Amino acid sequence: MSGLLIAGVVPEDLHRSLEQDFELSVLQDIENLDAWLKERAVSIEYAVTNGHDGLDLALMAELPNLKLISCYGVGYEGIDVRAAAARGILVTHTPDILNEEVATTAILLMLSCYRNILTDDHYVRSGAWAKYGPAPLSRTADGQKVGILGLGRIGKALARKLTVFGAEICYHGRTRQEVAFRYYPSLVEMAQDCDVLICITPGGAGTRHLVNKDVIEALGPEGTLINVGRGSTVDEAALVHALRNGALGWAGLDVFEDEPNVPEELLEMSNVVLLPHAGSATRETRAAVSALVSENLLLHKREGRVLTPVLETKYLF
Repeated sequence: MSGLLIAGVVPEDLHRSLEQDFELSVLQDIENLDAWLKERAVSIEYAVTNGHDGLDLALMAELPNLKLISCYGVGYEGIDVRAAAARGILVTHTPDILNEEVATTAILLMLSCYRNILTDDHYVRSGAWAKYGPAPLSRTADGQKVGILGLGRIGKALARKLTVFGAEICYHGRTRQEVAFRYYPSLVEMAQDCDVLICITPGGAGTRHLVNKDVIEALGPEGTLINVGRGSTVDEAALVHALRNGALGWAGLDVFEDEPNVPEELLEMSNVVLLPHAGSATRETRAAVSALVSENLLLHKREGRVLTPVLETKYLF
């Protein structure tokens, strides 16, 4: 039976499914890695991880017969795909499955910020409604100008869903696309023109702190920042400072720079909505992701091919 290393947090049901066809080793359960490598490294042909935990490059180098890394999730910044490709190792991920749920989560965060969902919920539960009367007025989420940072699969799903709210859509990315929405070559200029900036970018060095102090301040005191991409995209210190000083109005965050750690100041702010990286966290979506991870592994084991290779390693076929 082929050896498979689980090198990141993935659901237990995926563990149980993979046990039927692979001999599993779980990295977090290995007490003496050097001893394990001497005994088992040559037997490992497959690895499963997630985009955040990834597979350490040094560990990858210790697995001489590794053929495929199957990533649980659409993002894969924790995996050095170019190093993998140089060794003829395929990397797969799970695109498209997450699109609708993450787009819905972005809208949920946007609506929550605009309509003061958390503060109004607390207003009722605390008894303030009965004691003081109606809560302060919120803002309408209809007809807003929404800038999307990263008009990929999820970004396009988000744009489609936002039309229900009469949103005016624009976007910024590395290249202009053949779409009906206005393209901004400058992220700062787009932020200046927008009511809401929604970030849906992959992680990694190329997008680190792309949303910096200048972008955040360009959104302004009436602006709203939503992030459902990667926490590293936003300069978290600059974000906290802007929210604290009124340079930015609201934020809805599903991702953070040092997950699961969230800055204490954000926890205390009533103009911020926080989620625990739950953008795609529905039973239906997670089951579909697990199924695709397994399918890529089994298809490669049986037929030497996969369904959803990362583009950088696609040429290996």
